[in-house]
Amino acid sequence: MLMIIQVLQENLSNAITTTSRFASIKAQLPVLANILLSAKKNKLIISATNLEMSVSLSIGAKVKKDGDITVPARVINDLVNNLIPGQINLSAEKERLRIKTSGFNSEISGMNSSDFPKVPQSIPTKAIDLVREEFYASLSQVIFSVSVDETRPVLTGVLVIMNKNGMVLVSTDGFRLSQKKLTLKKANLKDCKMIIPKNTLSELLRLSDDEKNIKFVIDEKENQVMFGISDAVLSSRIIDGEFPDFERIIPKESKINLNVDKEELLRAIKLASVFARDAANVVKLAVKKTSLEVSAESSQSGSQVTEVDAKVETDGSFPKKSFVIAFNYRFLEEFLNAIEGEDVRIEFSEENAPGVFLDPKDKDFLHIIMPVRLND
Repeated sequence: MLMIIQVLQENLSNAITTTSRFASIKAQLPVLANILLSAKKNKLIISATNLEMSVSLSIGAKVKKDGDITVPARVINDLVNNLIPGQINLSAEKERLRIKTSGFNSEISGMNSSDFPKVPQSIPTKAIDLVREEFYASLSQVIFSVSVDETRPVLTGVLVIMNKNGMVLVSTDGFRLSQKKLTLKKANLKDCKMIIPKNTLSELLRLSDDEKNIKFVIDEKENQVMFGISDAVLSSRIIDGEFPDFERIIPKESKINLNVDKEELLRAIKLASVFARDAANVVKLAVKKTSLEVSAESSQSGSQVTEVDAKVETDGSFPKKSFVIAFNYRFLEEFLNAIEGEDVRIEFSEENAPGVFLDPKDKDFLHIIMPVRLND
């Protein structure tokens, strides 16, 4: 189909750079390595998909003739990114795209747009409004706990629970668990659960913008979710399967509670990691009357102990019995980097039971880490 438009290099370059990340060069369908250019009215819509997720970006354009074409993402990305800023003339006919600027002329072999999978290019009116800054902050508190083990697909995404009170985000890799609750302005939402792939949410975080709100749509018929932010529409399949019963593993009571300074604890963990790296990443936490000892020992490198001041509360069984528990230092470090408060609350029940890690200033965030079993 014939297409003739004019766009700015700066706008086209940014849009193609983003959409190219969604093209799938190794896919069995050759058209998935392409991006779709659709010109209509006064805008150019640029889309790409790998069948798992897709993105459509709209940029302003002077459209002389409507039309569409798909072209190799890598080729057009490399070309447009190296053009000088200014006006670009695009025209397409018979599966060939011509790119013309002052002093530059190129033709790219494309494919018919009818072969390109249908992807959402707009957000339905039934969308839920999410406050972008709040939602992004919440994602950053759970996304690091998502599993990378592809043999358990349900753990490679974030569980999203919608109810009348709002939204709950949950992630786990089997060794730790993050839970974040969000109150939404629109009350009485329909109860539902879905698992959204981590890759989709990571891409959403990269779609930075000054927009205050994000549009969120659940399409049960197509088994997908859509996010709308400014002139972008990001859609993704929902992961099939049953998420583990995470509430069952959340400790209901604790025997020892500690409040420590976050930065002091993070510094102690970093110091311990120097030796823990040679010892299966294991660091030990020993609870004292008024402090927490963080230690690590390596048969190759040596050992160290750092004492951190702590406010310690117990159920009365302490200090008759010493309490030592071990964790993977990376898990502790990632949790500490995910919270904004100045202090950390830690709750323990048994040496081999999960530890609960909380931000006292954020009552809606919960993190659990399974301990490393120590040899007696």
